[in-house]
Amino acid sequence: MVVGGCADGTPSAGWRLDATLADAGSGIPFCDEVTANVADFMSQYEGQAPPSDRYGGTAVVGNANELQGGMNGLVSSTDDSMQNQIYVNLMTLLQYDEDLNAVPYLAESWEVSDDASEITFHIRNDVYWHVGELTDVYDVAFTYERVIDPATAFPTRYLWSNWDQNPGTVEVVDSFTVRFRMTPHADYLDTWRQLPIMPEHLLGDVAPADLTEHPFGTACPVGNGPFVFVQHRQGAAWTFQANPAFPDALGGRPYVDRLVYRVIAEQTTLLAELLTGGLDVYIAPTPDQVQAILDAPDVEFLRFPTRQFNFIVWNAREPQLADKRVRQAIARGMDRQEIVDAVVQGYGILANGSVPPFHWAYDATVGEGAMSYDRDAARALLDDAGWIDRDGDGVRENVRGDRLSLSLMYHPTQQRQDMAEITQAQLGEIGIEVSPVAVDFTTLVSQLTDPTAREFDSAVMAFNVDFRIDDTGLFHSKEIDGANAWSGTNRPDIDAYLDRIPLIFDRDEARVAWSEYQALLIDEQPYTFFYFPERLIGKRARLEGVVMDARGEWLNAKDWWISADQR
Repeated sequence: MVVGGCADGTPSAGWRLDATLADAGSGIPFCDEVTANVADFMSQYEGQAPPSDRYGGTAVVGNANELQGGMNGLVSSTDDSMQNQIYVNLMTLLQYDEDLNAVPYLAESWEVSDDASEITFHIRNDVYWHVGELTDVYDVAFTYERVIDPATAFPTRYLWSNWDQNPGTVEVVDSFTVRFRMTPHADYLDTWRQLPIMPEHLLGDVAPADLTEHPFGTACPVGNGPFVFVQHRQGAAWTFQANPAFPDALGGRPYVDRLVYRVIAEQTTLLAELLTGGLDVYIAPTPDQVQAILDAPDVEFLRFPTRQFNFIVWNAREPQLADKRVRQAIARGMDRQEIVDAVVQGYGILANGSVPPFHWAYDATVGEGAMSYDRDAARALLDDAGWIDRDGDGVRENVRGDRLSLSLMYHPTQQRQDMAEITQAQLGEIGIEVSPVAVDFTTLVSQLTDPTAREFDSAVMAFNVDFRIDDTGLFHSKEIDGANAWSGTNRPDIDAYLDRIPLIFDRDEARVAWSEYQALLIDEQPYTFFYFPERLIGKRARLEGVVMDARGEWLNAKDWWISADQR
């Protein structure tokens, strides 16, 4: 059924409960109970007239990626999932405004001690979980305790290393006031900006190790944010309904009645759906699709800088890649500008490290020589490392006769395939045999993040950094078995910088340290960095009020609206 609107698209008399939610019955006891409670709580709002004619309609977003981990913010690691958690279904304590200043959200205020060793949050007393329970600081304390518990395997636990993790460290002052202790460090609020608060009354009895497989994440999530979960069809779609109980002080219920996230693997299909009206937003069209978007009536093209970098990760745990000279040779043997030109057609900037160009710590001069394209230098590095074409077949071997032959996994989008195939061709010129292997997204993520399944050579990947950049989980030896330690990097000098940089408050001092650290990273070459892409978006003109920037695509989804005559 159409929520909040009649079958012909005209505005309805008032808010109505989505029939899919009201009639849901998964057969999973936990889901049956919480779904019934959500339906019961939301049913009290049926018939409420919308405040203005701006309310109503369904906004449909299309993307190639499933929301891995769903709405369970304690187990998911992909950017698409995290954005839908913090902007759509759940809430964080704070958000960033357009100038990247922290502003209240679930927390209405906070104070920091003079020595920056304590922070006290005062949370709102009018935010309800979608089952009707009031959100309180016990939910905040529970979320934090699960984050720092190793058994949870929280993907970015390393970001919390400067927060007090001793038992009983959280001080609950009252139901809406909570205090945390920390080692003074820079940009400490950013961890709270990206952490969705989870419901203690629903998950408190779940063992941390069982959270990954719990049905809460993908079968029956319960949030407290502007949109209520309605339905998930694996590999096909997620459906959310406007939350009529969302506090008026935070904008009240969203304008659109429903928000649908469609999973469409083929980018040609995504484009066709946008152009024919099946989608309102197409996330990340390929550069060669931009002209079709520009030429289409009633379709708009958006672009903005992202926090993402694209690269190939090399697994140094594998014998053929254990010597950094091999990885250095790969970097010198690749014409990365050719990849930027071919794959993103100008919608990106060549990358030499993990700090994006818009960030205050970015240094455009780092790696200018060490990363320059030079096949002779690449061949010399491979010779020096003992990899020589001993039988004249064009592929190098070591002294034992092992071939320098690597598999390269990629998620089969056109851009990733192009990167893999260009890499294959370019490295073939210096005697490295590369075999691209298309792998579905779920399997690829599992291969990289599961420390027991890391039997791979390399993979074409993208990674989104935070505004408080911290590469600890990627490259620090203490995190070598962590979810993001794909490369197996283990260097004491890199560890020392990763330990020191977060503690530097002065940005001028920190900027110098960042440049020195990036130089070490270039020497190590855990990744071959390709480029920082711009985010490209196709959007139908009927969807208004859309704001997208480096903070994300869904950051103001609750403010999107559709004119009545366009629904």
